[in-house]
Amino acid sequence: MHRRDFLAVTGLSLGGLMVPSFLGRAIAAEQLQTTLDVGFKKGLADAALAAATDAGASYCDVRVGRYLRQFVITREDKVQNVVNTESTGAGIRVIADGAWGFAATNDLTTNGVARAARQAAAIAKANAKIQTAKVQLAPVKGVGEVAWKTPIVKNAMNVPIKDKVDLLLGVNAAATNAGADFVNSMLFLVNEQKYFASTDGSYIDQDVHRIWAPMTVTAIDKASGKFRTRDGLSSPMGMGFEYLDGAGSGKFVSPNGVVNYGLSYDMKEDAIAGAKQAREKLKAPSVKPGKYDLVLDPSHTWLTIHESVGHPLELDRVLGYEANYAGTSFATLDKREAKFQYGSDKVNIVADKTQTGSLGAVGYDDEGVKTKQWDLISGGKLVDYQTIRDQAHILGKKESDGCCYADSWSSVQFQRMANVSLQAGKDKLSVADMVKDVENGIYIIGDGSFSIDQQRYNAQFGGQLFYEIKNGKIGAMIEDVAYQIRTPEFWNACAAICDESDYRMGGSFFDGKGQPGQVSAVSHGSSTARFNGINVINTARSLG
Repeated sequence: MHRRDFLAVTGLSLGGLMVPSFLGRAIAAEQLQTTLDVGFKKGLADAALAAATDAGASYCDVRVGRYLRQFVITREDKVQNVVNTESTGAGIRVIADGAWGFAATNDLTTNGVARAARQAAAIAKANAKIQTAKVQLAPVKGVGEVAWKTPIVKNAMNVPIKDKVDLLLGVNAAATNAGADFVNSMLFLVNEQKYFASTDGSYIDQDVHRIWAPMTVTAIDKASGKFRTRDGLSSPMGMGFEYLDGAGSGKFVSPNGVVNYGLSYDMKEDAIAGAKQAREKLKAPSVKPGKYDLVLDPSHTWLTIHESVGHPLELDRVLGYEANYAGTSFATLDKREAKFQYGSDKVNIVADKTQTGSLGAVGYDDEGVKTKQWDLISGGKLVDYQTIRDQAHILGKKESDGCCYADSWSSVQFQRMANVSLQAGKDKLSVADMVKDVENGIYIIGDGSFSIDQQRYNAQFGGQLFYEIKNGKIGAMIEDVAYQIRTPEFWNACAAICDESDYRMGGSFFDGKGQPGQVSAVSHGSSTARFNGINVINTARSLG
């Protein structure tokens, strides 16, 4: 999420009643449970398609979208805010005279969408006068009338606000009783009701759900004023309210007893653990800088994957078409041709828009392309990028990868990151067995602060919890850890990956890209992985 929008969303916790404009209009909670009639949406789409064609468009797609969000924000024993928003309208994209044009409207009448379609065609024709090459679209076969839904068990929008507030305040009380001085907990819920139609002959109705339950627990040493925090170990997910059921099957207990989570989250249990661990952080010794073997839990690794693989393998960054939010990419086209050794032979990384429970899972992308899984890195070698319809020809590909997305009906769709995940190891390997081979290492759980350069080549990552590993055993907690990487050196240092039984997803609920900025949600899966000889710095060390 870009900084302005992140501050606007988190600023809702300050008690303000004004809803940021990009979220839409405030509505009653009951309205979150309603939908638009499919026949109504098809009628609008047909009107726009006809108007665009009559105006000279050789191609047109229409997205009728209703975007619903609910935020419930608490601190200790207080509810800071409850916000329900809706944004509804239609975005029309056309090709005329070989150029793109786009227009959007919240006038959901046949006249309103037809007017926007004609405007999009006029914009395309104006763009064509200064465009040097015509748009080339990879073919897509129309699918007729189809529907897809996130396979949820319990629609979070149908859960009463009182139940959500009771959950969060109960979490806060549990953390406070366990030793926390402060605790913030939140629920972010999203429902995207998206209808896509195109002159290719597709009419696609999708109902997409996402949930996130972040929290931060703070412990203070009142004698010194020193404080430490521990963020929750939940992940944002493409699931319903069932994610918060705390089922035992969703828990992963590490060799030193830290509980991590997969497809189910026990928020109260995590709050209690977080309070105790924040207290433990206050007394933990500071790390000694140097080279260590790192054992990285999936709750941590997702962010490293996101920044050092996901973004640099977006084709628009590779080509220099996109540079917002940390630049372009070192992984240029010549490296694909040379089968660049991106990582060790244990590193297999896939892009995937189909994985159940993931943030990026949909049936069809915002160009009407059926989603799939494909290889990005195979046996450590760079083999592909993430592409959409008007990029496929650049790589000599016959079809789009199905990773086009817009965060609103009013935003034009463009190439966005798919779920990008490190495949589990093929041989049976538990975390405990992985650690046995580590003589001098650090076990890292949870994501923290990071920085990365404008080529996605040099980076630094922190975390939430750090434990020393000595002679094959996980020992005491340590603090002030961050590791530095050069992307290919880091991935080539991958020496082992645990098996499928340890596989989990992390992710970003607000991933920013573009100008004007848009956000998307994307997951990154992995099993626990070991990286040998990585440089670790002490973030508390003063140079002056």
